[in-house]
Amino acid sequence: MVEERFLLARERVREIKGESVLQPEFQAYFSKVAAFLDMLCETWDFVAGGEIEKCSIEELRERNYKLYEDILPGHYEESYGDPVYSTQRLGETYGSFLSFLYAELRSLIPFVYELKLEEAVIRLELFLEVYGAFCCQQEENGEQPDVEALKEIVYWYVSDYTKDAAREKIKQMLDPGADFALKIIQGDLSDPRYLYYFGEYVTDNQIETYRHLRSLPEETLQKMADTYTEGYRIGFLVGNKDISKKKTVNIRYCLGFEPMIRKAVENFEKMGLSSTIYRASFGLLQGRGMNRNGYYGAIPNKQYDFDHKDDQGLILDKKLIQVRLEALKEGYEAYKEEAAVFGGPAVAEVFGEAPAELKEKNQAVHLSKAQQKLIVEYMTAAGELQNQYIKGEERSFTIIAFPTPEIGKDFPAIFDQVIRINTLDYKLYQRIQQIIIDTLDQGKYVLVKGMKGNRTNLKVMLHTLTDPKKQTNFENCVADVNIPVGEVFTSPVLTGTEGTLHVSRVYLQELEYKDLSITFQDGMVADYHCSNFSSKEENRKYIQDNVLYHHDTLPLGEFAIGTNTTAFVAARKYGIEDKLPILIAEKTGPHFALGDTCYSHAEEVAVYNPDGKEIIARDNACSIKRKEGDPQAYFNCHTDITIPYDELGEVSVVTGEDRVIPIIEEGRFVLPGCEELNAPLEEIL
Repeated sequence: MVEERFLLARERVREIKGESVLQPEFQAYFSKVAAFLDMLCETWDFVAGGEIEKCSIEELRERNYKLYEDILPGHYEESYGDPVYSTQRLGETYGSFLSFLYAELRSLIPFVYELKLEEAVIRLELFLEVYGAFCCQQEENGEQPDVEALKEIVYWYVSDYTKDAAREKIKQMLDPGADFALKIIQGDLSDPRYLYYFGEYVTDNQIETYRHLRSLPEETLQKMADTYTEGYRIGFLVGNKDISKKKTVNIRYCLGFEPMIRKAVENFEKMGLSSTIYRASFGLLQGRGMNRNGYYGAIPNKQYDFDHKDDQGLILDKKLIQVRLEALKEGYEAYKEEAAVFGGPAVAEVFGEAPAELKEKNQAVHLSKAQQKLIVEYMTAAGELQNQYIKGEERSFTIIAFPTPEIGKDFPAIFDQVIRINTLDYKLYQRIQQIIIDTLDQGKYVLVKGMKGNRTNLKVMLHTLTDPKKQTNFENCVADVNIPVGEVFTSPVLTGTEGTLHVSRVYLQELEYKDLSITFQDGMVADYHCSNFSSKEENRKYIQDNVLYHHDTLPLGEFAIGTNTTAFVAARKYGIEDKLPILIAEKTGPHFALGDTCYSHAEEVAVYNPDGKEIIARDNACSIKRKEGDPQAYFNCHTDITIPYDELGEVSVVTGEDRVIPIIEEGRFVLPGCEELNAPLEEIL
């Protein structure tokens, strides 16, 4: 039946290309979208017939480009994917809706390459149902359908298929048998043709990344994979968690790194772990947003992603939230055995892409205040639900990052430098960081102040150590879950933590923030602003949407002192400070995380530093509410904001006797025993 529906739908789509039933502006829209869908149906035949594995790389490149051409920056302003253009052509009433519809139909691309018939059918039928609604109204009264009736069509599309989408997403994460990507990775990687088999957008960036990895000595490639997988294993060890109970690990990465990922898969197999590799979300049913969580190719257009990140606002209500939660519950229940042996993610991030100047558009769909609250409620409930099946106290993770060729002409040198940074002598850092921790443990609070225009002035309260010989506030973080080495971190006491955090420029989740300032009272965000946009309201909305994640406030979940001066100097030497991922940037100065603590959902697990002391600062006044069953205990987000050394005037600890012990002054470590950290800084400061 599904095959028959597919054949009927694709035939009807082909007919629409030549019809002239509607008013010209609407007929032009549906004809254009129908032509795109017809191209996808032809691509289906190309993949299903095996031609994809026979043709030249030039043909693969041309076909790939055509699928994404319409939303690329050079074409986007004349694309229905752009809500501004769509509204100009189709009017305010229908423009944003039909722009959303086009974006949702574009989510069909990966399903065509995976030959998932039902996923293709439901999207083709969605298009045909909306087109049919326009045709019926045109025939009856020469007008367009009520836009609320169109939203109703989408509402039931989401409601009807959310259960299947949630189950499939959970299966992809937990079941090694869902191996579409894994088969490609374990296949023939002798030339870059395979990159086009995924169905993701591919540019020279991915191809040159692949070629660079292929040019590396075998031992270097193995070293990269070993650092990545060992970080994962050690994460269980230092977190006092038993990896032998786990059978699967989820690998997340960007295309082009398959030579390293294949070795990582082999390493994990030697640990007794099978790898799952799922695609990042790409449509309304999968939870499309700005962040790509899974494997993915080139990002065709960040403005397109930004314009459509809140598309669910067209239909979101409390009932739909409940449908999603029930779908998650059923999905986890169906795979509860696999969930129990799931170890967590191993993430290989990339950096180096040119930053995008994103614009807020009134024509795009935006969440209402009520919908923002629903999203917060959903994220809280979904987090708790996941933790029931994938227990926080038993899982772990690791994250590593590498540059891509877009970083510039020094790419090979930068890549080599990052490998060096990722494999620094952890014992050296462990020893120096222990000196810092021993000093911090004498304090009741820490003072952090900026310089050279940085207006930071913060007082961070520390937990009281009842047995200093056996307890510590700070974790000595070396190369495990967060690679590279280089930080000591804690969960601050919220009461009494106050002041202003300021950075002149920072990138968080690939979004730029200019002159970002956040004020804390008793450890909670009390005020915030930036200077990205002309109005105060736009700036606050930008932060509230993308840093606070629609929460009214967030706690200061983490305070840390980064010690990786080598990474800081490398970034300054090559002029890539604005391109560093948070993973590396957070090691290049003190950083502060908004949201949950680093021990979220695992606070009951005793964690120890190499010196044998237990890290007792695992909770704060928010997370402790979990013991009362309070849903506000967790916020399901954690965003690090770093002050670079050259904007750092002071980091000092104040003891119970009000003695001030300086750790950093004017960007240099002044605490005795930490002199080696200043050696790299001699090059630039």
